[in-house]
Amino acid sequence: MIPDFIAYTRRKKITITDNYDLVFRLLLSSSVWFLKYLKQINQNIKFAENQLEKSIRNEDLQTLLQIEKCLVFFTTSLKGNDILGHRLKNTKNHKDTFDSDLIEDVDIELRQALEMTNIYSDILSGMMDAYASVISNNLNVIMKQLTSISIILMIPTLIASLYGMNVPNSFEDNHYGFWILLLISFTLATIGVIIFMKRKWF
Repeated sequence: MIPDFIAYTRRKKITITDNYDLVFRLLLSSSVWFLKYLKQINQNIKFAENQLEKSIRNEDLQTLLQIEKCLVFFTTSLKGNDILGHRLKNTKNHKDTFDSDLIEDVDIELRQALEMTNIYSDILSGMMDAYASVISNNLNVIMKQLTSISIILMIPTLIASLYGMNVPNSFEDNHYGFWILLLISFTLATIGVIIFMKRKWF
């Protein structure tokens, strides 16, 4: 910011009258830089959002978390600059010597930067909550599908276990006993699949 401020001051041939004028102009310059970086952050948010629409990866979520942390630092810094500006404006000894247009520009730029930071922070928080809900919902769907598969696979296993015990049953002497049990298992499993499909568990 400092080299840019010096170059801008020389290019525009701005005369610094006193220390207060210098601080106000530095506050104005810093607010402009905050706005520039907020535009870059907005582009990074859009890029991360596009990546997350394709597939939710940990790297993209980490990017959003880093941006969210950056916005917290921005908010803290801008609030500190705003407090400093208000204290300088209320200085009794030099209150009448301040450039009113400069002070107004500083207030406008600081307020705009702070509002943009808060807006981007709210958008990012809502986006993170939305993706957390999506991840949770996807996990629930997967668990539901795995549970359905486990129940369907359990049906033939249960029938085979019952008729595989060393106790008399109606099929021990039947020549087609194995095929009958296979047919019963397949039929019950098919019924289970149909029930789960109607409930949209698949």
